[in-house]
Amino acid sequence: MLRTPTGGAGLGTAAAGDGLVSIGTVLSRLRDEFPEVTISKIRFLEAEGLVEPRRTASGYRKFSAQDVERLAQILRMQRDHYLPLKVIREHLDALERGEQVRLPSPSPQRDLLDGAWDTDGADRPTAARLGRAELLAAAEVTEAELAEWESYGLIAQADGGGYDAETVTVAKLVADLGRFGLEPRHLRAVKAAAEREAGLVEQMVAPLRRHRNPQTRAHAEATAKELAGLSVRLHAALVQTALGLRLQ
Repeated sequence: MLRTPTGGAGLGTAAAGDGLVSIGTVLSRLRDEFPEVTISKIRFLEAEGLVEPRRTASGYRKFSAQDVERLAQILRMQRDHYLPLKVIREHLDALERGEQVRLPSPSPQRDLLDGAWDTDGADRPTAARLGRAELLAAAEVTEAELAEWESYGLIAQADGGGYDAETVTVAKLVADLGRFGLEPRHLRAVKAAAEREAGLVEQMVAPLRRHRNPQTRAHAEATAKELAGLSVRLHAALVQTALGLRLQ
């Protein structure tokens, strides 16, 4: 059961001392529960009409406590239930009318998106597959966008058809980068680098995966997960270092 919001989106002009906060403060408050949220994401939700912060005389956004809670509810419905924004808006409108809203059960893809792998005697990670329509709804992208990303190899169907759950994350990130002007052709180098890193991880755990002992094969998946996490952290640190040097 979803709790009722304490108020709608804020309207009008912000005044000093009214308890409103900046978008940066909103980001820091949301980051504990939603570490991947960005300022561009908050602005996107505003552009879609899901939250309406007030503005100062200089045009800066100011958010109320109700706005922050509304954003948290939106992000939870996206993260836990993969609801498209249209459905989320309908739920929020119903709550503001005092109606009760029942959300669907959490998505079966939730565990994989959180990085949980099924290694209980399995040779490979397991995950439910998404259909094309489900992917479009979950990632909130258009058919034309998805087709373009597929043409550049950024997104591909899994063997046997359908899309892995992690594809939703890829699609959302490609869309977010696109709002900054990064086109699919710019991201092919990122995809190539990721494939090289994945190949290195595969090379390290391949001997363990060929072992007859199921526990050893399970250890291979745990090792692959840990190596992947370290690789992502190293990549992020190297990008940050390179940017820091170039911006000095």
